[in-house]
Order: sequence, then structure tokens, then C-alpha cells
Amino acid sequence: MEVKAVTKYTRISAFKARNVTRHIQGLPALGALEMLEFYPQKAARVIYKTLKSAIANAENNNAMNPQNLVVKEATVGEGPTIKRFMPRARGSASPINKRTSHVRIILTERVEEVEETPKAKSKKAAAAKTQARRKKAQE
Repeated sequence: MEVKAVTKYTRISAFKARNVTRHIQGLPALGALEMLEFYPQKAARVIYKTLKSAIANAENNNAMNPQNLVVKEATVGEGPTIKRFMPRARGSASPINKRTSHVRIILTERVEEVEETPKAKSKKAAAAKTQARRKKAQE
């Protein structure tokens, strides 16, 4: 089961925030939370809050154990840009773009490794036997 949390209209460039989200993808949720706590970037604080919200959603709404959660996807999309102008010399002006972004984090439960079926075990055993025969034939 997947759980998601979204933070919209954050006053940070999506380009800057993507650098941080790239580091937490695929990590256990609690490990990613610890890692984000010590990142110096402004985006880390926003992503930290969003991740914490996703963990709370999983715990309260879906009765999931936070120990088993993994960050499946952490994306940052561009939001609307606020356009302003800065006065310059000789009566001219230059544009200032104040960018916003939307942070989306999707968590999923860690899938435990399933034991091999008897059929798969027999195939591996057969492959091992053939390799042993080949080694004997070469000697």
C-alpha cells in the first residue's frame, strides 16, 4: 500500500529542492528523516516536514509501522512563478522570477524477501550439477 503527502506552493526553486530529494529516494523513511535533519539546505526543512507528514499519514490513516516504510518516490514539481520587476539604471527594469514548487513524497511498505519455491530450488540445483559436470569434462 502506498501513502503520500504533498506540500504545495513552497517558496523555493524546484531545481534546488530536487538536489535534496534525489538523496532520499529508496531509503527507509526513518533513515531519510534523520538524514534530512542535518542537511544545511532550505529545501531539506520543507522535505523533512513533508516526509514527517507522510509517515504520520501512514501511521494514523493506514495503521502502518513506520519501521517498515520506504521512500518509494520523492519528486519536486514546479509551481506558479511570481513575476516582479527590479528598477535599474536609466529608467529601465529587469524581471525577477520568484519561483515556487510542489513537493510530493510517496511511501510504501518494505517488501520482505520471499523464500524460494521448491521448483526454483530444483532449477538451481540442476544448474549447479551441470556446472560440476562441465568442470569434470574439462579436466
